[in-house]
Formats: sequence, C-alpha cells, structure tokens
Amino acid sequence: MSETRELPAHFQSFLAFDFGVKRTGVAYGSRMLRDAQPQATVNAEGDARWTLITKRIAEWQPDALVVGVPFHPDGAAHENTAKAKKFARQLNGRFNLPVFEVDERYSTTEAHAQGAKDADAASACIILNQFFRENL
Repeated sequence: MSETRELPAHFQSFLAFDFGVKRTGVAYGSRMLRDAQPQATVNAEGDARWTLITKRIAEWQPDALVVGVPFHPDGAAHENTAKAKKFARQLNGRFNLPVFEVDERYSTTEAHAQGAKDADAASACIILNQFFRENL
C-alpha cells in the first residue's frame, strides 16, 4: 500500500499500469491536471508485453510509473500481489524510472460499475487517480 508522501516537483507526468497476466491496463496523467486518461490496454504476455510497454514509455516519456498492487479485502497478499510487485521491480530495472505501488483493491470492480468498455484501462485510471489523491 502506498504511503502519503511529498513527491519531488520534477515528477510531472506518470504512466500507470493495472498489471494482469494476459492484459495490462495503461493510463497517463500529469501533475498539473491530476486526472488520468486511459490508454489502449496491452494485450500481450512476455517479450511482446515489454515491447509494447517500451513503446508507451517512449511515446509518453513519463517521469515516474505507478503500478496497482492487488490484495484480498482484508489486506492479505495473494498470488497476484507477488506478480504485480515483480512487474513493478521489472519496470524499474528496465526503464530506470521511479515506480510507485498503489493498493488497487476493488479498482476492477469500480471500473465495471462505471460501465467501462475497457476495464483494464479504466482500472489503470482509477489507480493513477488514487495515487494523485494520496500523493499530490
């Protein structure tokens, strides 16, 4: 779970990810607007996923990345918690950008409740907007 912290002023733009084994939702947002915009979901695994994520990072040139980390309703970790944390570490290692983790419990449920056509991208928006609320 992310803790509230003051972010350095040079962190102006962010890409957020709702990691999934087969699909990864993506959202972009800026410190100035404090509002996430959905991007096309990455529908790939393995090396193909990294190729698409590399293109997104090159296109948007974010100052930092945000990854949603799922937990059980009681806060306990589960199998996907470890996978999302590994994904966050890999992002940091591959792109040398700061990576922030956000507790993303219920983001997919919220995306569905909002009638999202792409629940993964909508979940990434929810994750990034939560990050903005907690940290900016």
